[in-house]
Amino acid sequence: MGLSNIAENISMALTSLKSNKMRSLLTMLGIIIGIAAVIAIETVGGSLTGTVTDSMSGMGVANITVSLTQKDSDDTSGTSAGVTLRRFMDSTPGGDDLITDAMIREFEATFPDKVERVELTREAGTATIDKVGDPDTTISATLTGASPATLNALESDTPILAGRWLTDADDGKYLCVVSEKFVEQAIGTTNAGALGTRVVLTVNGSPCAFYVAGVYEYVENEYASLMGAQDDDSIQTTIYIPLETARALTGADEGYQSLTVVAASGVDVTDFVDVVGDYFASYYTRNDTWTVQATSISSLVESMTEMLDTISLGISAIAAISLLVGGIGVMNIMTVSVTERTREIGTRKALGAPSSAIRLQFITESIVLCVIGGAIGVALGVSLGMWLSSLIGFAAKPSLSAILIAVGFSMAIGVFFGYYPANKAAKLDPIEALRYE
Repeated sequence: MGLSNIAENISMALTSLKSNKMRSLLTMLGIIIGIAAVIAIETVGGSLTGTVTDSMSGMGVANITVSLTQKDSDDTSGTSAGVTLRRFMDSTPGGDDLITDAMIREFEATFPDKVERVELTREAGTATIDKVGDPDTTISATLTGASPATLNALESDTPILAGRWLTDADDGKYLCVVSEKFVEQAIGTTNAGALGTRVVLTVNGSPCAFYVAGVYEYVENEYASLMGAQDDDSIQTTIYIPLETARALTGADEGYQSLTVVAASGVDVTDFVDVVGDYFASYYTRNDTWTVQATSISSLVESMTEMLDTISLGISAIAAISLLVGGIGVMNIMTVSVTERTREIGTRKALGAPSSAIRLQFITESIVLCVIGGAIGVALGVSLGMWLSSLIGFAAKPSLSAILIAVGFSMAIGVFFGYYPANKAAKLDPIEALRYE
């Protein structure tokens, strides 16, 4: 069939649609709603996925948390004469159970190309101090021991405003790095003026003097809630001290219950997390109570993405029902159209039009109807999806594949549901058709 015949069929289809505008619009409604819903859901789903991924990336997708965990309490230590002996599990790890510095050094030496750094922290409790000029107001802060690698990693989000971060040479010394807000309310001087200042903190009920080595930029709402009400006289901050100093304050054993491994750029964290877990767990094969597990935010991000994709797919499937209903509507309306135009069909057949031409005419009309509805649905879905994405806060564009699939699906609906009435028209007897009233 030539291009002229195709153009003629499209022209006839458009003429028929114009003559029944309201009916055509109602017929397209289901297709418009279905396609608009699918594209909007696809766009919003992409926005939600982007938002979750971006948010969790800020939490450290490359971070792998390594922590001590108890072995299964149902494990048995052995059997004797058919009797199973059940171990009594220790509730807290002892000094010999902790992850040691030697283990960490061996780990870094084993995977030099895959590990960017190992971050170590140790919580030393809550530190309090009276506010400058207002002894009735107590300022509380979290006292955290941190390794130099951990502190240097904070530089991008919380840059040093005066002084410096702590170094390996400071380990065991009573130095601290505080926030600018702490300097303002607890010391009452400038950031530069606070350097070297002796600050007496009450740590776990006992006074302890520290000297300020650095001041970092304070970020609102970044830290956990303070003791007491949150108002203009309260701050939420962390005071960083050397790791060994934190251990001495708490009286803890040497070693760590947990640490964070930051994977190097380009490393597949999802695969590497198992390698890290197996490596550290190998030190605990003869430990009856404790072992090591490794987890990462990367796996959580993947789970969240899969969950959002599943939800989007489920809602899209529901929206596809509208396309099915729209397709049934197309078939019904085309059947009515064939009935109304029976004499026209008889006239064309009497003038020599073959059955294939009649069939193609009505299939083309059905396709044109669905394509117009699909185009309107695409425009509506794109607009709605981008608007909803902007409300979520993560702009996302609808994927080209979703648009092409939607338009292709609408054309397929036109062919599938238009074939029955088109075939019915093609099989009409011309004599009976001409006598139809």
